[in-house]
Amino acid sequence: MKSRLLSISAAAVLMLGVAGQASADPLELAKKSGCLACHSVDKKVVGPGWKDVSAKYKGDAGAKAALVDKVKKGGKGNWTAVTGGVPMPPYSPRVADADIDTLVDFILTL
Repeated sequence: MKSRLLSISAAAVLMLGVAGQASADPLELAKKSGCLACHSVDKKVVGPGWKDVSAKYKGDAGAKAALVDKVKKGGKGNWTAVTGGVPMPPYSPRVADADIDTLVDFILTL
């Protein structure tokens, strides 16, 4: 029995949440919100990989607010060398503000 409990994947643990409470899976949220059409965690797709975004903003106290604003309103110019000038589309109000916060928090922890 002990070995069965130890074989639970990290993803399953995240899905269970603390003390059995439901927890939002950021990658599922990103998929549902359409983010994965242009981004991935590790590499450039159309837009930059999220690990690159996290590295660019590491130590920047205003990073979260700036990224939340960018996701909500869209824009271009910050990653032109990566995107070839393809703009980031606006995701608000299509994606709830709380979900955008969750996604940005996730990206900044990578």
